[in-house]
Amino acid sequence: MEQHQLENHGSSESLSEVVVSNGEFVGGLRRTGDHSISSSADKNGTGRWPTIVLAYKTLGVVFGGLVTSPLYVYPSMNLKSPTEDDYLGIYCIIFWTLSLIGVVKYSWIALKADDQGEGGTFALYTLLCRYMDIGSLSSKRVHSNSTLFHASQYEGSKEQSRLGKFFETSVVARRLLFFIAMLGMCMLIGDGILTPAISVLSAIDGIRAPFPSVSKSLVESISAIVLIVLFLMQKFGTSRVSFLFSPIMGAWTLSTPIVGVYNIIHHYPSIFKAVSPQYIYQFFSRKGKEGWLLLGGTILCITGSEAMFADLGHFNQRSIQMAFVFTIYPSLILTYAGQTAYLIKNPNDHDDGFYKFLPTKVYWPIFVIATSAATVASQSLISATFSVIKQSVVLDYFPRVKVVHTSSSKEGEVYSPEINYILMILCVAVILIFGDGKDIGNAFGVVVSMVMLITTILLTLVMITIWRTPPILVALYFIVFFVMEGVYVTAVLTKIPEGGWIPFAISFILAFIMFVWFYGRQRKIDYEVTHKVDMDRFELLLSDPVVQRVPGLCFFYTDIQDGFTPILGHYIKSMKCLHKVTIFTTLRYLLVPNVLPHERVLVRKLGIKGVYGCVIQYGYADSHSLEGDLVSRVIEKLRTHLLNYSDDAGSVSPDEEAVLDLEEAKRIDVVHIRGRTRFYIGENCGWFDRSMLSFYEIMHSNCRSALPALGVSLTQRIEVGMLYEA
Repeated sequence: MEQHQLENHGSSESLSEVVVSNGEFVGGLRRTGDHSISSSADKNGTGRWPTIVLAYKTLGVVFGGLVTSPLYVYPSMNLKSPTEDDYLGIYCIIFWTLSLIGVVKYSWIALKADDQGEGGTFALYTLLCRYMDIGSLSSKRVHSNSTLFHASQYEGSKEQSRLGKFFETSVVARRLLFFIAMLGMCMLIGDGILTPAISVLSAIDGIRAPFPSVSKSLVESISAIVLIVLFLMQKFGTSRVSFLFSPIMGAWTLSTPIVGVYNIIHHYPSIFKAVSPQYIYQFFSRKGKEGWLLLGGTILCITGSEAMFADLGHFNQRSIQMAFVFTIYPSLILTYAGQTAYLIKNPNDHDDGFYKFLPTKVYWPIFVIATSAATVASQSLISATFSVIKQSVVLDYFPRVKVVHTSSSKEGEVYSPEINYILMILCVAVILIFGDGKDIGNAFGVVVSMVMLITTILLTLVMITIWRTPPILVALYFIVFFVMEGVYVTAVLTKIPEGGWIPFAISFILAFIMFVWFYGRQRKIDYEVTHKVDMDRFELLLSDPVVQRVPGLCFFYTDIQDGFTPILGHYIKSMKCLHKVTIFTTLRYLLVPNVLPHERVLVRKLGIKGVYGCVIQYGYADSHSLEGDLVSRVIEKLRTHLLNYSDDAGSVSPDEEAVLDLEEAKRIDVVHIRGRTRFYIGENCGWFDRSMLSFYEIMHSNCRSALPALGVSLTQRIEVGMLYEA
């Protein structure tokens, strides 16, 4: 009897790939893996002009939050009678923060640590899991095309590092790593809530300078309306949104440094002497604790830098680097220099540090651009939030929500309707409840610093375990950025009572949801592995005289490791039957736009009459429908396979009877069977299991099915319910 392996990525309701250890499946999967690799190479190997066009588009998606930070950095600081030296010290801190964190950390280092083109803290976690063979992402899944890709990418790293071995053997270390990654993801989602709120509110607030009679509540209402319109536009996709938004960000990126240069010339031409690090030392020597607390405002100059990494799936490394180094970074340096030059001569205008430094003649044009740019700024973190949610849903760490691919050429360009509307409600609530820009700024600083620190920790692990970077360089990287960002974190944590608690509350709720979902899924996996149906037991069940092979064709969805889902045994025992032709089917999602026609359907005879295995592979731009043409292709593929089937002796024996049975079964009826399981929470369960699993069942019953919309009519669907004892 042939050996069969069903790779696991969840329970019977989470459909992943089916792999047979010998025969046609392996060849098909290997070819598809190669196809995926070439696709990734094509993405990274775009020509000069396509890269320039893509870099232009990043202005409207990736850098909005970063390039509009001058709107709220100085107004967020609690400056008391600032002097010229104070402003020079602050500008020096801003300059080196942008240079080290923006250019060195994110542009030069982080963008190279992608996972299959995806970025962000959770992508770093999945990359580490896959390489170090920890967590539920095992590097031993050699048939996964993603593993093939990374095996090629890190071909030189064959022997596991000592740190990698430590994580493999230490349960505490693995759980701590998962917690850090989960916290980073939750903080990034919090960033996606706060960035739109503070950006739009700070921009619209500029209308109060020429019109003092405009009330604060009116500014908040206008900001809320602008945000609602922005979120309603998300369904059109990143490409279309960026096409509309990039000209606005281009105008902002060009106009603000021009105004900055004007202010430098007219107010303080020697401002660039402040790039000397000695001004940082003098600032802290003079201000002491007060200077340390002011870091809670200066950290906002790097807001949105994480979006460079998290939005990587929407674009590519070279386009983001090009846009940042040649446009965003110089624009910010000149804009902040101009603001600081103005404030040195007008030290008490820091509460409105952006609009006051605008010359009167260009006030209204810049106001319009600023308002539009602030709206666009929200896009960077919204897109990043969609990316990290999609990653966690695919990896089964988050309740299943609808994820729509809005581009046929970029796999990472996604949109989630449910998440979009939740973000919209929370953003509007933050503006209406916490309308003070300083309170939102305090919350914003907590998010920014925590996400950056988590990224630094995970990048250090990548350098040690995957890149095998020389220890001296790893130490240099870790010391510089961990100390720098750690100081920022200590400063912003003092702002928790003044609005900083908002992201912690959001992150706690999200982390709790993720933990309960992950815990419930793991409990289901454990049950299914323990109670799986192997091939011997399957044959024993069918040998029972009471069990009948009824006419018709059945697609039975299953995906657990080294066997079949317990639902199969439950179904046979309860129904006392199995269709004469049963195809155990798994849908396999590939990181390519389209799967080639000859690789779409992979089939295998399982050694029992009328029982077959089938993998249906599809790319993110392919239709998921199994009806009509695709069902016919499965049958055609099976017919071809049966007529050319070779037994162990190597002789070719066409199975004409099996082909006739297949055609007859299709003619009689076609049904699709999937499992629907629930936990039975008995009296023996402890309070922890009872509470966690009860909440999991609430989420599970209200989230979307893992089985995509297959286009199967309701009359052909059968759901087999089963209780799993907790």
